[in-house]
Amino acid sequence: MDKGILYFSAPWCGPCKVMSPLIELMEKQGKIVVKKVNVDYDAQLPTKYNVRNVPTLVLTDLNGTEIKRKVGQMSEQEILDFYNG
Repeated sequence: MDKGILYFSAPWCGPCKVMSPLIELMEKQGKIVVKKVNVDYDAQLPTKYNVRNVPTLVLTDLNGTEIKRKVGQMSEQEILDFYNG
């Protein structure tokens, strides 16, 4: 795989609570490659990618270079379109 999603979320974030199980399921099904980043415990990556709101999805290449991002709650189809589009 030549790309992956950095999924920035937090335990107190309502939309994140809806999206997190969906993201995990999609990853288990092999639909996406994702790394979850809890902004409460990891300050380095949110700073590096200038993440100000959660949930935020950042699509990156293998070198960690940002391709695009989307902020806010997304459906499974929206996540797939973001990842594959």
